Amino acid sequence: MVLSYSLYPMGDIMTDPLIKFMKEHRRSMRLTQQDLADRAGVGLRFIRDLEQGKTPLQLDKVNQVLALFGHRMEPVFFRMEVDDEEG
Repeated sequence: MVLSYSLYPMGDIMTDPLIKFMKEHRRSMRLTQQDLADRAGVGLRFIRDLEQGKTPLQLDKVNQVLALFGHRMEPVFFRMEVDDEEG
């Protein structure tokens, strides 16, 4: 299964679904942040930064962690709506 959502141009907005997903799945597996880091082969600091929404994120590492839950991030079509001042 693929976890897909639009990567918004404004940093924090794009991370909200990812943060929620990561925390929910980690907790449902009863893993500590350290457990998740060890199993995914990434550092504890990366997991902490990921769950706190710090940017920039290294997508290869994000996918390393998501792989434990049977998911990965990939680009999806996103059409940015632009306000037209002329109406």
